[in-house]
Amino acid sequence: MPRRWFLLAVALLLLAGGARAASYETLDLDWVDASRQRPVPVRLYWPEAGKPMALVVFSHGIGGSRRGYSYLGEHFANHGVASLHLQHVGSDRSLWGGNPLSLLGRLQDAAQEREAQERVRDLRFALDQVLAHPAFGARIDRKRIAAAGHSYGANTVMLASGARVVRDGQPVDLRDARIRAALLLSAPPFYGEQDAGRILRGVTVPTLHITATEDVIRIPGFYSPASDRLAVFEAVGSPLKALAVFEGGSHSIFTNRRSSGGAVFNLQVKEATRELALAFLQRVFDGSGAALERWPRTYALILARWVSPAATPAR
Repeated sequence: MPRRWFLLAVALLLLAGGARAASYETLDLDWVDASRQRPVPVRLYWPEAGKPMALVVFSHGIGGSRRGYSYLGEHFANHGVASLHLQHVGSDRSLWGGNPLSLLGRLQDAAQEREAQERVRDLRFALDQVLAHPAFGARIDRKRIAAAGHSYGANTVMLASGARVVRDGQPVDLRDARIRAALLLSAPPFYGEQDAGRILRGVTVPTLHITATEDVIRIPGFYSPASDRLAVFEAVGSPLKALAVFEGGSHSIFTNRRSSGGAVFNLQVKEATRELALAFLQRVFDGSGAALERWPRTYALILARWVSPAATPAR
């Protein structure tokens, strides 16, 4: 089947499937970390299932919000996985407001090391809050917690999963031992650092890397070619890691934007991404690899590269 007809057929199936009744709640919670005087707004996609469930904590890219990446949160929750989407107030959508002449300065401030570390503390605080919450905490399986992020959010997740930079001769360790897997969309390098292996070899939890051949980061003051995503994959120290590279696409195709890559291809990449993320979690947390084995065959026409994880499940 020609690629364009394949994508059109899948898009029609996705539209038809979108009418299914939701089996989850969407809750906006406005938490504040009193110790830092920093708001941490979140959106929780909460499944109706009563049994203990896995949890994904999601960190957005620069200029994003808790409303973003809903196609992932909804998919996880519809399959019994809770999804907690953070909003990082120092690098969120508020950056796009205000005087356009000072946008570059706002972006540069948001990318500073202090904000990078505050984002990890946001993640830790939000995880503390949801696990202690009287309505949610008891229903979350502490052994099945994953962190996910896109772009700057992937950087946040890597730090929370064991990446370490050295400052003043000492490693900065922000790892949260509760995180058992990492889902990294469009993971950027650590800017200004020369030895990616030294920084990322401490990331030993199972990792899934998702990118595209045109996944180039271009924002004022920053440029990162698509090859950086592959370098991050190679440098991560996890003995169980997988890589999916879509043919075409862009850096923003993994956000909620629907225009990047064309309407049909955009829908297809989002569907493939959410199915892959769920299949990887099932492999890591439940030892069920059937969906992950099927995935590259299902989406072969839009894949440029696929690296499957090791044969032995991480438990």
